[in-house]
Amino acid sequence: MTDDPKTLVSTDWLAKHLKDPDMRVLDASWYLPDANRDAKAEYDAAHIPGARFFDIDEISDARSSLPHMAPPVEKFMSRMRAMGVGDGHQVVVYDGDGLLSAARVWWLFRLMGQENVAVLDGGLPKWVAEGHPTEDMPPIARDRHMTVRLQNQLVRDVTQVAQASKLGDPQIVDARSTARFKGDAPEPREGLRAGHIPKSRNLPYADLLNDDKTMKSTDALRSAFEAAGVDLERPVITTCGSGVTAAILVLALERLGHHDWSLYDGSWAEWGAFPTVPVATGEA
Repeated sequence: MTDDPKTLVSTDWLAKHLKDPDMRVLDASWYLPDANRDAKAEYDAAHIPGARFFDIDEISDARSSLPHMAPPVEKFMSRMRAMGVGDGHQVVVYDGDGLLSAARVWWLFRLMGQENVAVLDGGLPKWVAEGHPTEDMPPIARDRHMTVRLQNQLVRDVTQVAQASKLGDPQIVDARSTARFKGDAPEPREGLRAGHIPKSRNLPYADLLNDDKTMKSTDALRSAFEAAGVDLERPVITTCGSGVTAAILVLALERLGHHDWSLYDGSWAEWGAFPTVPVATGEA
């Protein structure tokens, strides 16, 4: 892979730059309840040296009933200040699964107008497997100001997605498993209908990853999108269960040089619970 400090970097790249004064590493591990994993407890036990814990559920919009919606600008700025993450820093985000929730935080930084942020390819499992160090002490953080310029074009709400579904443009691409997309498997969250947004395409996020949870080559990514019926010359809205794995799709699009994308933040947690929007089942 090609290291790109604006999208994806390798464990070797991070090991080389870990002690750079402007480097900030974030552990953005997050799991669905059925994974039976405690992200914060795992961080406390072992994390990449200097890493801060980014709590996806806490650094979110507390006013919303939906899970971990993007936080207001002021909340994001205050949390980053407290974590010592600000202007002039290179941020690298990783998670304990390999590549699952880290992309969500990469997207959040992009939403807030931050460009110098990358996901660690293969995450903590690859880092540990290669014998790189971990520690159990939280870093000492000094306040740092961050200038935020919200990039509204990178996020979509239910009204905008309903319009896209109706018109068939932009394309909607769903990162959930094929069984959930078709409506054959129950949703992990209670009270949601099964199925998908009409006219959406299905590209399970796992299809973009290798066995070691690193991201596939750009050629393989392009093939995966094309096989899912996605026209890479046209705009894309990504969606998933709650806006986490949809970010893996936008990270992949960015790797392909496709910049005309946005993420449906409410995703199926919102659409599946909304009684007035249609749901499709079966194939796309």
